[in-house]
Amino acid sequence: MTGHEMLVGRYELRDTLGLGGMAEVRDAWDTRLDRAVAVKLLHPSLRAQPDVRGRFEAEARSAAALTHPNIVAVHDYGEDDGTPFIVMERLPGRTLGDVIDEGPLSPAQVRAMLDEVLAALEVAHAAGVLHRDIKPGNILLSADANSLKVADFGIAKTGGAALTLTGQLVGTLAYMSPERVMGAPASVADDLYAVGVMAYEALLGRRAFPQDNPAAVARAIVDDPPPPVAALRADVDSVLAGVIDRAMTRDPRQRFAGAKQMRSALAGDPGALFTTPVAMPVAMPVMQPITAPVGPPITRTFATPTAGVPKRSSRSPRARAVAGAAAVLAAFAVAVVALAMDPFSPAPAQKPVSTSAPVPPPLPPTTPPPPPTPPPPPTMAPVVEQPQPVAPPKNEMKKPEKGPGHNNGKGNGNGKRG
Repeated sequence: MTGHEMLVGRYELRDTLGLGGMAEVRDAWDTRLDRAVAVKLLHPSLRAQPDVRGRFEAEARSAAALTHPNIVAVHDYGEDDGTPFIVMERLPGRTLGDVIDEGPLSPAQVRAMLDEVLAALEVAHAAGVLHRDIKPGNILLSADANSLKVADFGIAKTGGAALTLTGQLVGTLAYMSPERVMGAPASVADDLYAVGVMAYEALLGRRAFPQDNPAAVARAIVDDPPPPVAALRADVDSVLAGVIDRAMTRDPRQRFAGAKQMRSALAGDPGALFTTPVAMPVAMPVMQPITAPVGPPITRTFATPTAGVPKRSSRSPRARAVAGAAAVLAAFAVAVVALAMDPFSPAPAQKPVSTSAPVPPPLPPTTPPPPPTPPPPPTMAPVVEQPQPVAPPKNEMKKPEKGPGHNNGKGNGNGKRG
């Protein structure tokens, strides 16, 4: 359609505002209500497919049911000469993408943007509607430029597969989650991932995935996520950085459970930022004891909430082996000392390692704990058979050097020098 054509005798079509994977959007005028509107027309190549047309209508009805100040309103749906169309609220046309192209936004601006977009998605998700194409180009500025509105719910879906019937992914690749790139069904976690990517780009003023071809973008999304936003912009507070990092984590189970939780985390609720979104393996609850809204989650950060159980399970066998070996060495050392000291102690009582120094067992020779033992010569004194009552002849006592005396003139004989 070209020129000022009429649609069902009511909507006057004007210039093209945008083109997407499924439809084109035209500027139009509602001649009945005398107001500007935007009309979305299904692509000619898809009009001949009854199932696609049926889904287009169902999606239009879903979007029309969403009423919220941060959602572009849907006014009408119809068909003209075999062309399905959706009539929507007309906005000036300036998008968040246009604002980002002018330079990075302040943290306060990004926080306000996130709050409004998440408020819109909270309503949509509560109605069972997934957007599936959140990106800066689909976030429109209001007429007074004081608020944002989420647009293009025309490709929204109430659950189901992420692929169209033609085998093409619905949505913009650079904002798709890793699991959607791999062909998984759409989910709430996908919309929240895209919100995180959008906020990341708003803070940096550039694309999160700047690769120049679809294959490279897809590979980066799956295998090479961008660095945390706090590493690239120091003035971003820890709460905002943590919200973005968690929304962009590759594991969908570690993202927020919903837009409401993500919005609460953005407002500074540590319970919303750090608690487990869904039933997780044992690793995630480690984040619960954190009470201050500081730092990214289990990412990684958060994040990477991987500090607890996984680390212990990998190190504990070795730690137990080292502790066991130390205990054995300590027990052996104690046993040797006990043998030297003879009087007391069964060695098993000294099992704890914490009270003994970590020194190898050959300590007994260097530690002389025995009570007052004289030097080696006196220890040999008992060998002499001094106490025998039968004294030999006196001439045999003339060998004092062999006896225990010390040549001081005082022998151990009968008190006579001989």
